[in-house]
Amino acid sequence: MADTPSVLFVCVHNAGRSQMAAAWLRHLAGDRVEVRSAGSAPAETVNPAVVEAMKEVGIDITDQKPKILTIDAVEASDVCITMGCGDVCPVFPGKRYLDWTLTDPAGQGVDAVRPIRDDIEKRVRTLLEELGVTV
Repeated sequence: MADTPSVLFVCVHNAGRSQMAAAWLRHLAGDRVEVRSAGSAPAETVNPAVVEAMKEVGIDITDQKPKILTIDAVEASDVCITMGCGDVCPVFPGKRYLDWTLTDPAGQGVDAVRPIRDDIEKRVRTLLEELGVTV
């Protein structure tokens, strides 16, 4: 792993779970971790309920756009975390892969998104501990 670890979060639409995870990691780690997120079938925009839920905890993701998953993004990442995208994430030797089972916030309101957001925060904090990055 490089001096600055890199993490890729992947979900189907890159509009909810992976966006929240990337936002938490950026917020907590700053420039001490390189952060990417992508989707196997990206949506047009980030889920508005996700944007609102993150805003409630002081994290603005209004400038984020869903991105397509590329082989380059996987190759450039030390850790790849999938969230319900099945087998679409390419596997390369020497990478660390995690699969986080999380409820999909698609089509849900902010009340349903809050517990997902909070679960993701806990998982990101644990990941940072595992990477040796203090917050």
